[in-house]
Amino acid sequence: MVPALVVIDMQNGFVSKGGSYDKIGMNTSLYREIIPKLKDLIEFCRSMGIPVFYTEAVKEDSGIDILTNVPICIRGTWDGVTIDELKPKEKDPVIIKRRDSAFLDTDIRIMLQSQGINFLVFTGIDTSICVETSLREGFNLGYDVMIISDATASGDRRHYETTLERVRDYYGLVMDSEKFKEAIGKLDKMRKGEAKAFMESQEEAEAFLEEFNLLDPRKFAAEQINL
Repeated sequence: MVPALVVIDMQNGFVSKGGSYDKIGMNTSLYREIIPKLKDLIEFCRSMGIPVFYTEAVKEDSGIDILTNVPICIRGTWDGVTIDELKPKEKDPVIIKRRDSAFLDTDIRIMLQSQGINFLVFTGIDTSICVETSLREGFNLGYDVMIISDATASGDRRHYETTLERVRDYYGLVMDSEKFKEAIGKLDKMRKGEAKAFMESQEEAEAFLEEFNLLDPRKFAAEQINL
């Protein structure tokens, strides 16, 4: 398991006061509510050496790719970039996309493959639109996928719940950020052969793996030794 965190479209135009969505009267408060959790999750992933990928959905100022009369997240403007609270670091990949999916006509797959990444952890907005579309396409391309329930948001709470249910039933894992951090910490120790440092018994380790329907990373390590 080689994970990456994917932060979908946390841009000023969608999230910030004074952004395009705010100006046209859309309720963006649910988007802003996840900022603290997402910020903490990004910092955790960086501390664990987990790459953080960002997407930014942009349009052209000319209007050539806009079907409505309201320009939103124009490329090269404040509106189109990730909010300051979650600003990418210099080496964080930022994937510029034109439609809902992070994979459609972008370079993200090349970047993931170059690092051997096979497990994508999705966060951001909108849960039922760009997050779900990207997750489902990632799944269909052969990636294992997860969505972090308290680090993603929809403008409509019903749509949010439907996506979580659909992902849980058909595509991958759903867990909150604290459970994710716990799981990553335990998997990291299991890889290092430190299971006794955090679990009292073999049964407890197996119960943890069964809870999340995970393969045992200790087997991977043994296979590598045998190779």
